[in-house]
Amino acid sequence: MVKFLLIFISITVLSLTSADAAIYKGQRIFIKKCLKCHKAGQNFVAEHKQKYWKKLMKKKGKPLAELHLKSTKAKRSWKYFKSKKYYKKSKHLRQFLIEYAKDSGNVPACN
Repeated sequence: MVKFLLIFISITVLSLTSADAAIYKGQRIFIKKCLKCHKAGQNFVAEHKQKYWKKLMKKKGKPLAELHLKSTKAKRSWKYFKSKKYYKKSKHLRQFLIEYAKDSGNVPACN
């Protein structure tokens, strides 16, 4: 019984740790890739509610990529949004955007 309890606690702690880490990975992606054009940083993320970010980040962020690829203002980001790297890491960016959306009550520290 004690073994079972220790295994359960270990799995719970590991799952919570990995979920938080993804948010920070998303924040790094945002800082590295998005702040070039969206200089407002935390204010930009907090302009929209969680529902908006969830909608844009469906299907591994395909709607967000399409939004940028249709805009000539976002020409500097086209290479990134066409890359496999974006689709591979979009889950982290999704978690970051939802975590710090307008209706979440959280404020990121984008320095």
